[in-house]
Amino acid sequence: MSRPTPAPPAPPAPELCYRVEGMDCADCANKIEALVNRTPGASNPRVAFTTQVLRLNLDESVTPRESLEAKIRSLGYKPTLLVPEGTKSHTHPEEAAHHPDRGEARAQDGEHVHELEDKPWHATRQGREVITTGVLLVAALVFGFIEPQLSRWGYIAATLIGAWSLARKAWAGVRLGNPFSINTLVTIAAIGAVVIDEATEAAVVVFLFAVGELLESIAAGRARAGIKALAALAPKTAFLLEGEGEDIRTREVPASSLRVGQVVQVRPGGRVPADGTILSGFSALDDSPVTGESVPVNKGPGDPVYAGSINTDGVLTVRVDKDPSDNTIARIIHLVEEAQESKAPTARFIDRFSRYYTPGVLAVATLIAVVPPLFLGGAWHEWLYKALALLLIGCPCALVLSVPAAITSAISAGARRGLLIKGGAVLETLARVRTVAFDKTGTLTEGRPRVTDVVALEGSEAELLGLAAAVEQGSSHPLAKAIVEKADEVGATLPPSSDQQAVQGKGAQAMVQGRTLVVGSPRYAAELAPLAAEVAGQIEAMELQGKTVVVLLNPPTPLGLIALRDEPRPDARKAVQALHRMGIQTVMLTGDNRRTAEAVARQLGIDTVIAEVLPEDKAAKVKELQAQGRKVAMVGDGINDAPALAWADVGIAMGGGTDVALETADAAVLRGSVRGVAELVRLSRDTMRVVAQNIAFALGLKAVFLATTLLGITGLWPAILADTGATALVTLNSLRLLRFR
Repeated sequence: MSRPTPAPPAPPAPELCYRVEGMDCADCANKIEALVNRTPGASNPRVAFTTQVLRLNLDESVTPRESLEAKIRSLGYKPTLLVPEGTKSHTHPEEAAHHPDRGEARAQDGEHVHELEDKPWHATRQGREVITTGVLLVAALVFGFIEPQLSRWGYIAATLIGAWSLARKAWAGVRLGNPFSINTLVTIAAIGAVVIDEATEAAVVVFLFAVGELLESIAAGRARAGIKALAALAPKTAFLLEGEGEDIRTREVPASSLRVGQVVQVRPGGRVPADGTILSGFSALDDSPVTGESVPVNKGPGDPVYAGSINTDGVLTVRVDKDPSDNTIARIIHLVEEAQESKAPTARFIDRFSRYYTPGVLAVATLIAVVPPLFLGGAWHEWLYKALALLLIGCPCALVLSVPAAITSAISAGARRGLLIKGGAVLETLARVRTVAFDKTGTLTEGRPRVTDVVALEGSEAELLGLAAAVEQGSSHPLAKAIVEKADEVGATLPPSSDQQAVQGKGAQAMVQGRTLVVGSPRYAAELAPLAAEVAGQIEAMELQGKTVVVLLNPPTPLGLIALRDEPRPDARKAVQALHRMGIQTVMLTGDNRRTAEAVARQLGIDTVIAEVLPEDKAAKVKELQAQGRKVAMVGDGINDAPALAWADVGIAMGGGTDVALETADAAVLRGSVRGVAELVRLSRDTMRVVAQNIAFALGLKAVFLATTLLGITGLWPAILADTGATALVTLNSLRLLRFR
């Protein structure tokens, strides 16, 4: 009897992307995430409160999007659809603000921009609430000197106006299964204070809480502004070249309309409109907006360019290689947003903790309000007052914000400096790394050999280079290209050559000035004619320095020696030293021969060399390092090192904004600088230090005011001031990371 064919797995529900206005803090993000998780048909919520973006998968046959949007609005937020279902694009919501013509489903102009981004704080809804409550508070205070009875009603009015929006959010949370929110605690405390005739303190509580929320929104806006600045780097227009030959003409078009294969002109002082390749022209380009590299890079035909780079002097003709919605800046912003959606382990722990902490605070406050008056003869007014103060002290605002505020600031600061970090979990792991394994070629070294020594046995060095370059001319071998480049650099004359031939695995030969000349390895040269002991000694000495030596012969006579080496990057030694100062062991993991690897390692100060390993064996070596009980970061080019990058605790890709550098590893150094690896570790350690400080601020202030409240030293408004103060401290402390250098 045949078995029934299993049903194919159900396709994933379409993805939706929303701008959620009013989602300004970690608590807001947690509430919206919880709402999505409780909604039938909705799954996989990814919330980034700094960019006010919600991504989720929604099966509309179960819950229509209109129903989900209504639930979000009932929490006090305003959702605006940015990306239609089924659309997979790297176009970022921040970028959509600058390119509203992209995408099929777009918000109306202005709806997707947060108030604090285009208005002063006092013109926003939150600002108006703070001002209104503050004015009523001051008016009530003034009336207190004229007619005390009138002042009482002024304080009550200030409390009710300020608490109205909090009560609405609290009630929405109750209806949606989240009764123990920060809004609930503050609402109960404010109304309870009015009931026990403490309207003055109730008004101060509501006012200070509103000020705290406003400060939190402004801080989130600061982090958001950094990401918007990235989106604004790409120019809005481009000069498109059309026609052929003498009929070529230039037309200014929107940069968003460019397509792969089109050719654009980039003028001096202008920004590159799209990722592409230079077809003609030479210029120095300022790539700092993309890679963080502060020094302009000289580029010419065949070199890649990135959208947003600044052309400093020459006129360039560039072929567009990527759609504007998929350029490097758009991809960086997309990755930054994904990183912010990815929670650090500490943040996940605090989220779980707060689910039990908040109802626990409510239960303890209830016991404090009821037990002493009922069983210990305490005064109802006194213990109700202390219970309400405890509710305010227990607000977990600062605690919930302590991790995401720091992580978001660090990720934004890193992105602006060409350091991409894919989430809080990566940051936490990087801070614990104690071993960094480097690939050699293209990571510690520049990835292309250069001539380092020229030893002429006959004639001058320039003549030797000219003859060798004549033999190697037209070859695509890296050593041949290096010899030709060196000859051109010193201005050597290349005599005519003919009959060029490659001797497989040994060298090359050609007819030059009527004689057959050979450029080959020392072993091949020895096959053609024995080398003198002095010449063999010179070859051995250079090879001990990690150099590759080729011999130019007019068989059987050697004419000279040329040594080449893939030179270390200029900043590699300083980067290794910086890692050592942080207590990190360095390892070179390379497929190159041991002699060359050890020579480079000695020059850079690398602790351990593991040489002559195949790419597929590098992952096994990483596992061996991990078996020693240390967190290991692997640094490579993201292509042949992919298995090792995947197995390492943190994989760091070196590159210049390539797809592999952006997609393969956990982190990426976009500029070709080894120093970026040390900067990544230092940024992660600074971030975790700030996180620890934030948690200490949040819990320390609460502990102090809890004790003083129970002892009757402090009351309601100092309690909310403690919570607001802790939130402000945590926020300001986290924003320090934006100044990371």
